[in-house]
Amino acid sequence: MNYLKGFAGEFIGTFILVLFGCGSVAVTVLFSAHAGLFQVAMVWGLAVTLAIYATRRLSCAHLNPAVSIAMVVSRRMSMTLLPCYLVAQFAGAFVAAALLYLLFSSSIMQYELTHNIVRGTESSIASAMMFGEYYPNPMAGQVASVSTVNAFFAECTGTFALVFMILVLTEGCNTGRPDQALAPLFIGLTVTAIISIIAPLTQAGLNPARDLSPRLLASLFGWERAAFPDKHYGFLTVYVAGPITGGVIAALCFMGIVEPLMKNTTAEEPGKIDRTTTPDKTTPDK
Repeated sequence: MNYLKGFAGEFIGTFILVLFGCGSVAVTVLFSAHAGLFQVAMVWGLAVTLAIYATRRLSCAHLNPAVSIAMVVSRRMSMTLLPCYLVAQFAGAFVAAALLYLLFSSSIMQYELTHNIVRGTESSIASAMMFGEYYPNPMAGQVASVSTVNAFFAECTGTFALVFMILVLTEGCNTGRPDQALAPLFIGLTVTAIISIIAPLTQAGLNPARDLSPRLLASLFGWERAAFPDKHYGFLTVYVAGPITGGVIAALCFMGIVEPLMKNTTAEEPGKIDRTTTPDKTTPDK
C-alpha cells in the first residue's frame, strides 16, 4: 500500500506541476500571455504549492527526483521507495507534457508557420523550449552567454537552494519554521525566487523529471534532434546531474552542519534557562 500511495502521490503531483508550469511557458511563447519572467516564475511557484497541497498526504510530495534522492541521503525516506517515486515522477511529467501538446498542437503549428520555423531544425528550439529547457534561455536575448559548466553550476546552485529550504522549512527542530499548513506556500515562493534568478541562464529546470520527460515527448513529436541539441549532452549533465548534485550537497550540508546546530540543546534561547547545565533548585537533590 505504501508503494501504491507513493506512486499515486508522485504521479499526480508531478503531473500538476508540469501541467501548470510548462503550460505557463507555452502560453508565453505562443500568445505572449505573461509579461516578464516574474509572472512565469509565479505560476511555477503556484504550481508547486498546489501540487504539494494536493498530494503530500499520499507521498510527502517530492515531485522531483533530485528532492527524492536528497531525502534518501538525509535519511528522511527509505531507499526502497526511491525507484517507485522516480518512475512516478517521470511518468507524471510525460503525461502532463502529452496533454499540453494535445491542447496546443494546432497553435504550435501555426506559430511555427508564422515564424518560418521548420520543426526538427535548430530554429525549432524556439518552440521546443515549451517542453525541454535550453541554455542560455532562448528568450534571454543576445547578452546571455552560458557555457556547459556555467549551466551546470546554475542548476546545481538553484537546486541546492530549493532542497535546503525544503529541509529547513520542514525540520521539526527548527523553531523558526512556518506552520505545517503554510510550508507548501513558502516552498512555492522559494521556487519563484530561484526561477527569477536562474531562468535567464538555463530556464531554471531544477527537476530532472520536469525537463527530461517533456523533452522526450518533444523528440517523439517531430522536434527530433532539436529536442537534444547539445553536443555536450547538457540534457544529462546540466538538467539531470546538476539538480541531483545540488540536492545531495544540500542534504549533506543540512545533516552535517545545520541540523546539529538546531538540535544543540546547550545553546540558550533569549529569556530562557538552559536546563541541561543549570540545576533545577525546585526539585530536591537525589
